Amino acid sequence: MAIEFPRSWMNEELTMYRDTVVRFVENEMVPGDEAARQRGHVGREIWRRAGELGLLCADIPEAYGGGGGDFRHEAVFYEEMARRSLTGMAASVHSIVAHYLLNHGTEAQKQRYLPRMARGELVGAIAMTEPGAGSDLQGVRTRAERQGDGYVINGAKTFITNGYLAGLVLVVAKTDPAQKAKGMSILIVETEDRPGYQVGKVLDKIGLKAQDTSELFFDNVRVGADCLLGGEEGKGFYQLMSDLPYERLIIGVTAAAAMEGAYEATLQYTREREAFGQPIGQFQNTRFKLAEIATHVTVARAYIDRCVEDIVAGRLDTVGASMAKMWASELQNRVIDECLQLFGGYGYMNEYLIGRMYVDARIQRIYGGTSEIMKEVISRAL
Repeated sequence: MAIEFPRSWMNEELTMYRDTVVRFVENEMVPGDEAARQRGHVGREIWRRAGELGLLCADIPEAYGGGGGDFRHEAVFYEEMARRSLTGMAASVHSIVAHYLLNHGTEAQKQRYLPRMARGELVGAIAMTEPGAGSDLQGVRTRAERQGDGYVINGAKTFITNGYLAGLVLVVAKTDPAQKAKGMSILIVETEDRPGYQVGKVLDKIGLKAQDTSELFFDNVRVGADCLLGGEEGKGFYQLMSDLPYERLIIGVTAAAAMEGAYEATLQYTREREAFGQPIGQFQNTRFKLAEIATHVTVARAYIDRCVEDIVAGRLDTVGASMAKMWASELQNRVIDECLQLFGGYGYMNEYLIGRMYVDARIQRIYGGTSEIMKEVISRAL
């Protein structure tokens, strides 16, 4: 019998919500995943369908078209996708964009964009990374120059999740190049029929094959002054830093759920696969490996659940979230590697879930801040 991994923060309402999520994931996402991996994106229709079911922006207030829930509702959706390595719909990035608008936008910006994001009409992306600026955000070269009653944006971004399908992009740009952090702002760009805005190719990644990670180009892209997030220049760096705990815990949540999915798939495989006249799960080495994996997953679940409770209660800080992100993503890679080994040669095949999980896991230690950056953040607080 498999070990159960109960959520300490679940309740009856969330259990019913999880049932809705599971039906959507199994009936509408899983069947199209292979095709999405082949073409490099899930398409816009699945986003609209998720919006119809109330699965997008679940923790955004109802006044702005959201579900009126909290982080736990978001976590349920991320978990059920991560357990199946369904990486094409980056609902987490979509939600992060929504939270920048909720936490830092003007009232008019919230009313204008959040309801459409909740309905899946606008897919959200955030354009931070540039060819020459990754973790060092102060090295951003994209310019947003004030001209008349608006801004003109010039620059290039890369590795942008949801970039191909994005209808709304938050662009991190320098509004005052003479300043460092204080010269940075975030501009809201609606992409449809936007002159000068160009989406590059969907990038060829080793994993996350169904996710539309793209290059974005801004050539004299004009937006109104009302597209400055929060309505005040020079607040971009502060806005980015203040929402990091939310983003990093999402990565921790998906890491824990992916480990659970990998463990369950491996347990099932070792019970069915035979070698030397018996299921490989009966060999001592397999039993011991599974015991180690089950222990790792159980401990990860306990810690990540505590962080979920902390963020709902408003207690999770940047250091705690950085610990969760670093530790869970590193453990995810080790656990899934051990699981793949028990599949033997079949584990190396893309048709097996564990093989896809293996390549999809590797980016977890990089995006949202690399493990090395997490260690730097944590060490500064010691």
